[in-house]
Amino acid sequence: MARTANSKKSTDTGTTGRTAEKSEFLQALGERVRALRSRQGMSRKALSQATGVSERHLANLEYGEGNASILVLDEVSGALNCSLAELTGDLTTSSPEWLMIRSLLENCDERALHTARLAITKALSGQAQQNATANSRIALIGLRGAGKSTLGAMLAEELDFPFVELSREIEKFAGCSIAEIQDLYGVNAYRRYERRALEETIQIYPEAIIGTPGGLVSDPVNFNLLLSHCTTIWLQAAPDDHMERVMEQGDFRPMSGNREAMEDLKGILKSRQAFYSKAQYALDTSDKSLEETYAELKVMVEGILG
Repeated sequence: MARTANSKKSTDTGTTGRTAEKSEFLQALGERVRALRSRQGMSRKALSQATGVSERHLANLEYGEGNASILVLDEVSGALNCSLAELTGDLTTSSPEWLMIRSLLENCDERALHTARLAITKALSGQAQQNATANSRIALIGLRGAGKSTLGAMLAEELDFPFVELSREIEKFAGCSIAEIQDLYGVNAYRRYERRALEETIQIYPEAIIGTPGGLVSDPVNFNLLLSHCTTIWLQAAPDDHMERVMEQGDFRPMSGNREAMEDLKGILKSRQAFYSKAQYALDTSDKSLEETYAELKVMVEGILG
């Protein structure tokens, strides 16, 4: 009898352990869904509309309280423009660097992958040094309200460079507004228009000041393209400053109709910070006048251009 009792106790302990592990997995899965949703700047309502999954079901998923089917996760990953691997926490999706490396390699054949592996091995062993080169194509990145449009236009005028606001180029390609692209066709279609606009801008302008959409960094392919062909400057600002400037612009996307707008904005900023920090340069625009910020930016860019 004692042996049977011990056996039962051992089985119960194992079941409890597996349940705890399952709970931790679901909680981690929910946290990733929230983070990815924030990175894309999507409210839970917008994600619900994009997937056909109820807001209540999504809330349960995000708080680790619902055991979502693989089909639901597939819908969610599609709407968030990420892979199932990223959603479930695969190592090769765990950081911006991993994601950007994946995007560079995913369409390569075996020979190209072999060449890339040898190059990575050589670089990690310290046999290669990467030299940063100044580029006359300056791209401003950061969350909406950082000053990309205002400062970019001022800088372009003084340098006599073209000023390209990538959002406007996207709208030209699509023939409708950014909001309409996302509402009618979804985030994946928007990213394709974004890529097309960026590729054409790079092709046409050897010298330019480019104002980028705040969410461009959320797409590893597009962000790799930007980093490869432009000198990037991250215009930073505190959440309160972002919100104040957005309100002054009368633009509340993607917080429209959301009573927790500030919390959403903080979540978006937090989830994108690691990506924004990949820029070659950064300039904090908080607690400064427009004139002060522009003066600092001008000095920075003059140093870049030599």
